[in-house]
Amino acid sequence: MKKIISKIPICPFIIAVLFFCISCDNKLDIQQAFPFTVGTMPVQTTIVTGNTVEIRCNLKSEGQYTGTVYIIRYFQSAGKGSLRMDDGTIFKPNDSYPLNKTVFRLYYTSASTDQQTITIYVEDNFGQVVQLSFTFTNETTGTRTGTGTGTSRRIARN
Repeated sequence: MKKIISKIPICPFIIAVLFFCISCDNKLDIQQAFPFTVGTMPVQTTIVTGNTVEIRCNLKSEGQYTGTVYIIRYFQSAGKGSLRMDDGTIFKPNDSYPLNKTVFRLYYTSASTDQQTITIYVEDNFGQVVQLSFTFTNETTGTRTGTGTGTSRRIARN
């Protein structure tokens, strides 16, 4: 009887060790895809044909993974104009370009007297997309008044 009573305190310890050994997994989970946003400074909403609007952008990720690659592209749904990066790269609509920095500037130049709308897409290599939309109205007097910000939204990709 003394042998059984002396082994009772050891039983919970053995059960706990077995529980922890069985529940362990050798796989290490590494998060690779982190949500990100692209913020902009206020952007003017009026433009004269031939003039350029500066769009200052800041990409912020909730985490860092060295394998993350970002690309940028744009689409112009109304009006005519051109978009270029601060390094001089002139974008073609719907072509993807590598985005190698988190703080960058885009320059939109108007080539139309109509209202102009551009949508910029920033994507990572994990399928996450952030969309920025900007609408510019033509101002014929050459005086720039009004300011605004582009609308930003995350897009779920399937």
